[in-house]
Amino acid sequence: MIKTVIFDMDGVIVDTEPVHYYAYHEQFKELGIEVTDEMYASFTGFSTRNTFQRLKQSFVISHEVEDLIQRKRAIFNDAFDTKEDLYLLDGVEDLIKDLHGNGIQLILASSASKVTIARVFNRFNLHQYFTDIVSGEDFPQSKPDPAIFLHAASLSTAPKENCIVIEDSTNGIKAANAAGIFCIGYDSEHSKMQDLSLADLVIKHFSELNFKNIAQLQ
Repeated sequence: MIKTVIFDMDGVIVDTEPVHYYAYHEQFKELGIEVTDEMYASFTGFSTRNTFQRLKQSFVISHEVEDLIQRKRAIFNDAFDTKEDLYLLDGVEDLIKDLHGNGIQLILASSASKVTIARVFNRFNLHQYFTDIVSGEDFPQSKPDPAIFLHAASLSTAPKENCIVIEDSTNGIKAANAAGIFCIGYDSEHSKMQDLSLADLVIKHFSELNFKNIAQLQ
C-alpha cells in the first residue's frame, strides 16, 4: 500500500515554466546566445546550475556559473512577484488535500532552488501539507540522476516500495525509474516535448487520481 507521494513542483503543482522561460530567454539575449526550443526542452528537470553548466559546454560564455545563476534568479524573482495569473495546476490542490486528509505523507522533490520553492509554497500556503521539501540545488547532478528521489524516499515514514513519484518531465521520470520508485507521468499541456514512456502510469488530469486508487498502487 502506498504511504508516501513524492511530488515534483514545476509542471506538476504549479506552472512556473512560462516565468522560467522568460527569465532564461532574457538572459540568453543578454549573453548573445541562441538556444533552440529542442535544446531548451532538454533542460526540463535540470537545476539552474546544471543548465548553465551544460550551456557553457555548448557556447562561449565567459561568466562564472554562480554569476549566471544569480542573474537568472533575479530576473525570475522580479517576473514571479509581478505575475498575477499564476495558479496551481487544475485539480492538484484537491488531490493534495485528499491525500493529506487521508494520512498519506507528502514530500516535495523539485529541481527548483529553495528560494523558488519557498516563493511558491508561501504564495499558495502549501507548507501545511508537506512533511519535507527537497531541492535540487543540494545535489551535484540533476534529474535524470536518481539522487534527489532516493533522498526523498529516505525521508519517507515507509520503505521505498511504498512510495510513488508524480512527474511531468523526461528527466524526472528517468530519475524515478533509476531510483526504482513507481512513477506516475503527468501528461500536461504545460510540459511540451517530454517523453513519458518510462512512467508506470500516465494521466492527463489530476481528477484521475485520488487517495483510494493511489493507495492501492504497487
